[in-house]
Amino acid sequence: MKGEVHSHLEESIRPYIDLIDTLRSVGIHKDLALPTIAVIGDQSSGKSSVLEALSGIALPRGSGIVTRCPLELRLKKVAGGVNWKAVLSYRDKKTEFVDSSLVENYIEQAQNELAGKGVGICDELITLEVMSPDVCDLTLIDLPGIARVPVKGQPEDIEKQIKRLIIKYIEKQETINMVVVPCNIDIATTEALIMAQKVDPEGKRTVGILTKPDLIDRGTESKIMDIAQNKTIPLRKGYIMVKCRGQHQINEKISLEEAAQKERDFFQKHNFFRHLIHFESKSLFMLFIYLFFTHFCQKSLPQLNEQIKKQLWDLRNELKECDAGPPQDPKGTLIGFINQIKSISEGELIIEENLFAQLRMEFKKWNDHLNETKQSFNHLPEEEIKFNQNYRGRELLGFSNYKMFEVVLQKHVTTLKEPAIDLLSAIKGIFMFNIFLDKIYNIQSVQQEKAEKRISEQFEMEHMIFTQDPIYLKSLREITKEPFSEEQLPLFDKKCTYSFLSFHSLIFFQIVVQRMSDQLPMMITLFMLKQTAHLLSIDMLSLLDGANVSELLFEDSDVGKKRRDLHARLDRMRIGQEKISNFI
Repeated sequence: MKGEVHSHLEESIRPYIDLIDTLRSVGIHKDLALPTIAVIGDQSSGKSSVLEALSGIALPRGSGIVTRCPLELRLKKVAGGVNWKAVLSYRDKKTEFVDSSLVENYIEQAQNELAGKGVGICDELITLEVMSPDVCDLTLIDLPGIARVPVKGQPEDIEKQIKRLIIKYIEKQETINMVVVPCNIDIATTEALIMAQKVDPEGKRTVGILTKPDLIDRGTESKIMDIAQNKTIPLRKGYIMVKCRGQHQINEKISLEEAAQKERDFFQKHNFFRHLIHFESKSLFMLFIYLFFTHFCQKSLPQLNEQIKKQLWDLRNELKECDAGPPQDPKGTLIGFINQIKSISEGELIIEENLFAQLRMEFKKWNDHLNETKQSFNHLPEEEIKFNQNYRGRELLGFSNYKMFEVVLQKHVTTLKEPAIDLLSAIKGIFMFNIFLDKIYNIQSVQQEKAEKRISEQFEMEHMIFTQDPIYLKSLREITKEPFSEEQLPLFDKKCTYSFLSFHSLIFFQIVVQRMSDQLPMMITLFMLKQTAHLLSIDMLSLLDGANVSELLFEDSDVGKKRRDLHARLDRMRIGQEKISNFI
């Protein structure tokens, strides 16, 4: 009958334990306190023995400070297929093993890494999850035993450090305080119980575990009975007396099963303690803990659900105050960005600051500048005219040396090179996107060099002073408003109403202007937009196969850190609310 009741209660508590473990695994405990059972006690109070009796696991034990970091012990009863399996985790490390005899060594290694070798303590949590058909579903947190006097190698304030660590856990209203008190000392001086009373003066969430009843002095039995019967220092949940396996029995290789039988024999034969309701370590003891914890969770979960709702509200409001940051779906955003680059470069995507509208504006400025320079041929500088006269050969008056014609044109064309490079720089500024700036800068720097080289080549070609006769004739007709033909070209000075040099220079420069007005914008657009977009897309696609996109989009600033923290907390709260809502 007892086994059936135990099994029923175990099944009833399992969902609560699974829920709390799930909430803890998603990180809810970082923001809100979760229902927890904390095991506390003075040094050498028998705390490790109690945990061993409950879990069936040989945890580190001995004199002095043995538990030097908070140890979360997650016990999970599993069906067949798993004999015994454990996972030890801390910081970013995880160790799986199937040999229960290695528990003590692994915990000691973890404590040495976190708290240093020796006798110091650390508040970083170590989690030991044990899965076995022989354990009961329960999660406990074992805290360091309270030391009053520092031993060699310990800081002078070791007692304060330990108490500060313990208080962090037991002051929370969501924590059940399991206080381990040895029977063979004055309970009134027990630091662990004193601390529990301070944070839980009504004793609503404190249960006392009386250990070492076999070590009391003869004649003190009635005093211990008063404590066990809740008459000395009353607690709402009272006290449980247990006799666990001691170090002497461990040394003699006495198993937990044998120790449990010896415990039963001890209580049944004891003149005083046989009258107490005896909680056998792994049966009635567990029933009591199950009932206490289940009732505690039933009261705590609705409050926790309300706290999560409030946190969600506050977090959403805080996020609204932060500027928009990097995308939450980096890979999807990257693919979208690649498509957007392609659409923008082809003029298919019209955004608020229209790229091609900005380009046309800059290109118009370039075209206007070219047209303004044509006016200079109507008023050639005096030195150019003088230079023309000095280079006059056997030509008749009104004719010009062709070399002089070339020199004047080349000089004017050269004046356009600096404005052309300025145009290139202005366009580069427009093409700079607001993301992956380093990568775009590198690509555009290379493309700018290519574009500058191509522009320089264009100006070298313009120095050749060449155009097709029909094109030259077309320009001549447009300027003179006269229907010249190719046969008349040698005689076009028959009216001679123009300065030969300025007139011919203006005609050809008109052709240069037409060529440069289109070709430079086309060159710049090709190198700085189309090819840049293509190269950038190739690089972006390579990122999807290689580097961590999230790291590339990482925002390293105080606002960015705050935003990431808020998003992480928001995600935790959403999951937590969903889990609790489905459970309640």
